[in-house]
Amino acid sequence: MRPLEALVAQMWPGIPVVPSLAVGASDAVFTRGAGIPTYTLTGLAMDRDDDRAHGKDERLGVESFYRGNEFMYRYLKALTGS
Repeated sequence: MRPLEALVAQMWPGIPVVPSLAVGASDAVFTRGAGIPTYTLTGLAMDRDDDRAHGKDERLGVESFYRGNEFMYRYLKALTGS
């Protein structure tokens, strides 16, 4: 959690890291089934009043897309020490 919290503090000062339960299905069913603790995260920002996830008009803002990519790149670098 420390690398995650440090990166979030850099990219989004003042925003806490809050674990939440995703009730939908994911590929993690296979790793969890094998006894491997599995978590997911995203650096994507979505408007809570305009959630169109999995709808016929699902969308994501361009800025959110690129910021999310930057977040994942920096997070993986932090985890691997590169």
